Formats: sequence, structure tokens, C-alpha cells
Amino acid sequence: MEFIVNSKIIISSTIEDLSDTFAKLIIDGIGKCEGYFYLALSGGSTPKFIFEYLVENYKTKINWNKLRLFWGDERCVPPDNADSNYKMAYDSLISKINIPQENIFRIKGELKPDEEVKNYSHIISEKVPFHSGFPQFDLIMLGLGEDGHTASIFPGNQNLFHVKDICAVTEHPVTKQKRITITGEVINNTKLIVFLVVGENKKNIIDDILNWKNDFKKFPASYIDPHNGKLIWLIDKNAGRLLTH
Repeated sequence: MEFIVNSKIIISSTIEDLSDTFAKLIIDGIGKCEGYFYLALSGGSTPKFIFEYLVENYKTKINWNKLRLFWGDERCVPPDNADSNYKMAYDSLISKINIPQENIFRIKGELKPDEEVKNYSHIISEKVPFHSGFPQFDLIMLGLGEDGHTASIFPGNQNLFHVKDICAVTEHPVTKQKRITITGEVINNTKLIVFLVVGENKKNIIDDILNWKNDFKKFPASYIDPHNGKLIWLIDKNAGRLLTH
């Protein structure tokens, strides 16, 4: 495996190497926790590849019984809709591993958004341990949009990093599709936050955020700064092309 490492950034030569690094982070985390390992998944093409990689290479190497799966965000669509983050995770990972059904806690995108925000906030409050006044996940996967959004916190939603709510309703700025997302305070309370970023089309925004360049504070992803944990940017060489050592 070839990558450049410091306390914050891992640049992998291939998406397979990136996926393998992520798999090892999960295994290490499960090994260190006494009870359940609380993991919040993300949607997108990179997580889909990672999920498929886990099935192919780590299906019997990960103790799935110790995982409790949640989602960092979801589109307000039914679980069989092609846009559903749950459907993607189910098709590429959940349906192919031996994980107890009672360990899976999806966001019900088919319900009224305001209603499901309350429901999912209650579920997280009941199932995830608290630390410093907020639920504390062991690991949250995050993606990075070309507009700088992460989870479903879009530009203009920076207030969601300062609210006491666990979940919130947002709206995609272009499609106007309703989303449900966990808030910035919950994300920043996580033990380990892992950004997963692949592709040359992300190189400029990666450069801006990590090097504090241009108007980087307009990007919600730049507000990810764990209070009590660690942050890893897990990116491929194309996304990291503009970074210097």
C-alpha cells in the first residue's frame, strides 16, 4: 500500500488502497471497543465501491455483530428508490454480510421529513452513547460535494454546526429535494470522522479546504473539526493532486 500519511491526511494511490485503509480503520475500531461499534454511513459512488470492496475482501474478517449501522443523511425517498442511501448500502453491503437486522437503523425517507427528523433523533438518542451532551458515534463516513457540502449540510446551512438538534431537514439547492441529515454538532462529537474523497474533480476544493485558501469557509466541509476525536481525510492521488507534503 502506497500513501502519504500525517495526522490528518492519507493519500492512497488507488481506490482499492483507500478502501483497504478504511477497512482496517473499522477493524481497529471494533477491536478497541468493549460493546457495539457505532458507525454512520454515507451515500455516493465512493462509499458504494468501498462497501463492495468490504464484501469481497473482508466479509469474514469483520465482526459484523458488533456493528450498529446508522446513516449520516438520507434523501426523502422510499427505501426502494434508486436515490436512497439505504438502498445503495443494502444492495452493495448489508444484503451480502451476516449482520443482525436489529443492528440496522435506517432513516425512513418515505415519511414526512419533519416527522422522521424527530423519530431518527429519538432513535439515535436511545441507541448511541452520549458524550459532552451529544450522541457520540465511533466513526462517521463523510463525502465531499463539489459545492463543499458534506452529509446533507449544504452551503448556506452553516448554522447546523451550532444547533442543539441531533437531526435536521435540509434541501438540495439545485434539485430542491428534501434531505434529512445529522447536524454538525453530532458529527463533530464523533470519535473518528473519515472524509472519503476520490477524483480529480475534487482537487481544487480539497486544496482550498485543507490549505485554508480562497473563500474556504463558505464550504460546510471546512467546519468539520471533531471536539473529542480525530479527523482523517482519506483521498486518492487525483483528489490530492494539488496538495504539497
